[in-house]
Amino acid sequence: MRMSKLIGERFKEKPTDCNLISHEFLLRGGYMRHVTNGVYTLLNPAVKVMHNIERIVREEMDKIGAQEILMPNMMPKELWQESGRYQSVGSEMFRFKDRNQKDLVLGMTHEEPCVDVARACATSYVQYPFCLYQFQTKFRDEPRPRNGLIRLREFVMKDAYSFHTTQADLDDYYYNQVMPAYRRIYDRIGLSKAVAVESDNGMMGGKVSHEYTLLCPAGEDVIAHCDACGYYANSEVARSVVIPSGKQVAPMQYIDTPNCKTIDQVCAFINTQPQQLAKAVIYGLKDGRHVVAFVRGDYEVEECKLEHCCGSELCDADPEFLHKMHAGSVGFVGLDPNAKDYVILLDESLRDEHNLVCGANEDGKHIINVDYARDLNYTPNFVDIRKVRAGDKCTCGKGTIKLEKGVEVGNIFELGTKYTQSMGMKFVDNDGKAKTPIMGCYGIGITRAIPSIVEVNHDERGIIWPLEVAPYKVHICILNAKDKSVLTAGAELEQALSEENIDVVLDDRKVSMGVMLSDADLLGAPIRVVVGRDFVNSDQELIEKQVEVSSKLFGIHTLVRYGDVFDYIMSLLKDKK
Repeated sequence: MRMSKLIGERFKEKPTDCNLISHEFLLRGGYMRHVTNGVYTLLNPAVKVMHNIERIVREEMDKIGAQEILMPNMMPKELWQESGRYQSVGSEMFRFKDRNQKDLVLGMTHEEPCVDVARACATSYVQYPFCLYQFQTKFRDEPRPRNGLIRLREFVMKDAYSFHTTQADLDDYYYNQVMPAYRRIYDRIGLSKAVAVESDNGMMGGKVSHEYTLLCPAGEDVIAHCDACGYYANSEVARSVVIPSGKQVAPMQYIDTPNCKTIDQVCAFINTQPQQLAKAVIYGLKDGRHVVAFVRGDYEVEECKLEHCCGSELCDADPEFLHKMHAGSVGFVGLDPNAKDYVILLDESLRDEHNLVCGANEDGKHIINVDYARDLNYTPNFVDIRKVRAGDKCTCGKGTIKLEKGVEVGNIFELGTKYTQSMGMKFVDNDGKAKTPIMGCYGIGITRAIPSIVEVNHDERGIIWPLEVAPYKVHICILNAKDKSVLTAGAELEQALSEENIDVVLDDRKVSMGVMLSDADLLGAPIRVVVGRDFVNSDQELIEKQVEVSSKLFGIHTLVRYGDVFDYIMSLLKDKK
């Protein structure tokens, strides 16, 4: 590729509204162009990176026996009605009608069409287990697309779906084949810092799930980690141990707390600490009820955990219900455990606490010295619904929880029979009986991998691509391009490398050395060759003239005879690969 022909501008200035290094460098380096909110055009260098990532993923998926297919993006709503997700998935799904008024959807994920093809083709146990995968564009109407290619409305994923006759077979494939394959993939593409973390299944359903998360400051997810036992979990599902205050039980007492509706106001009024309060948080539920949740006053409710406990999506509480419950003075003493319009949940952080302070279910009043074992006329439902905090004790009992930011770059789920059962997929087992197969799914964000790689592979001047995913392995800079001998020398080196299937970009432009080297930093090829410093006004033979070879990736900067540079580069690429 000649730089004079490469479409896409490289520029010095930082674009506005770029909060991430990857967003900035991919725009400045001419890798992409903004189209509309959450939609970008990927230019040739970015497409080459994407194809390199796909090649690596394809190689590793093929090694574990997966079969590549290609499913459609446009699907009839009936497929999604079979699984129940046409009704349960919200506004993030693109829905539309064709000219014949047929209801269609754009694929945000492909469980339904994969089950559709598998149930038609895999009817006997002898065909199991098997795994189908694809590279396909996904469409999600994200409410807040941001951070360049990190969160998009249109993006490319590798999604795979495996089918099994037994749970043991699924577990073996999940843990002993897919997880090691994912580890190899992330190591090869430059995301060795990606770790498998426990996660929430979300709209996918199922039980066991892991996200592969790149630990870096650019992430939107919060990951809980314990150095002592190696525990990693998304904060949506992370667990920790709460150390109780250990105070002795005292008599329960009602007190007046005028104009005290917040934790801070109550603490200041009665001279206590937040950990002595039982904080009430009220949500509406999509099924029409409400949930009244209590956590210790120094913790917050984790909404994802709470949704799982309630079995329903959360929504804003009805103002009339809040008024009826005396919001700001709600406590678990005196609530009706048999109420039809709300459920009561207490976080585990309250289980071993004594002398608690809680609302009295009356405006301007609270109760002090509450002990649930003594003062409640019902058995409370203790659940884990709090957000973990940095410094919490890990469940292993040896370490403490640390919180780090992370970017989700892949996921794997044990779906069980969620889709195969609802969509009527059967196979005839070796005992002659029709049975429902068990399913797993495995995703990798191909488009998202591009900025994720940049986030952990750059310096202050530009991108430093890992060797296997770099769009160009060698960047040849021609200084003094007006001199025909210099241009010819660079072109001959380009030709020799290209014949060995090495991706090369040759900067043949008549621009200043500063512009040329700055653009090379932004493109980020692993090896840079500068031809020309030793060429002008030199009587040496061409093969004796020296060129500069440098690599930020390999940590080299040296002079090499032109006659030796091809062999030097080839040996360097071979050794580093």
